[in-house]
Amino acid sequence: MHAAGFSQTRIGRSLGIPRRTVHDWISGRVPRSRLLGQGACPACGHPAHHFSELPRAYVYLLGLYLGDGCISAHARSVFRLRLTLDAAYPGIIREAASAMATVLPKNKVGVLARPDNSMQVSSFSKSWPCLFPQHGPGKKHHRPIRLTDWQEGLVRRWPQLLLRGLIHSDGCRFINTGRAWRHPRYAFTNLSLDIRLIFTDTCDLLGLRWTTAGPKVYVSRKADVARMDGFIGPKA
Repeated sequence: MHAAGFSQTRIGRSLGIPRRTVHDWISGRVPRSRLLGQGACPACGHPAHHFSELPRAYVYLLGLYLGDGCISAHARSVFRLRLTLDAAYPGIIREAASAMATVLPKNKVGVLARPDNSMQVSSFSKSWPCLFPQHGPGKKHHRPIRLTDWQEGLVRRWPQLLLRGLIHSDGCRFINTGRAWRHPRYAFTNLSLDIRLIFTDTCDLLGLRWTTAGPKVYVSRKADVARMDGFIGPKA
């Protein structure tokens, strides 16, 4: 009827439904039951996800989530993605909030100061478990953590952003010293072997040499540190 030129008021009167409802449906805001019939996500009810089309900010957010993030369930099947970050690095906090807003631009992002000198960056959505299928009960180092095929595809496209997110969450750059030398070095620390393997696999993808010592992974070679400086830079 709309395509035939009928006004929204006339459509509403003819069908016996409010004009505002007609306006919403014509604008694409249709009931979930209609969305499900058009290929909506069966898990969250939102329009079907096109994971390969996610923005590059998602890969950075994935690194932050694997290091310092968690997803918790709330009422009405809504989930909250939370990143707990050091308040000493406002630049990382701003970048984390920007990445979260870029991945789900219709959802509000909150930044909250905590008593332990940390900042919590968070957002509510029914879609977070779909976007981060690593979500599950318990701590990450107590359960398997694997990237899906579509996540690996995005990481291969933007591997630097995953390392950036991992270092910004659970890593650091420091000066390594010996008897007669001083060189910068990157370290990534995580109790989860699977997450450390994700870090080292990404290093391999970029041709970065690494070593391990317990739960720590080091990148120490001068040329490799210089390359990482180019896409990570100092924490700020």
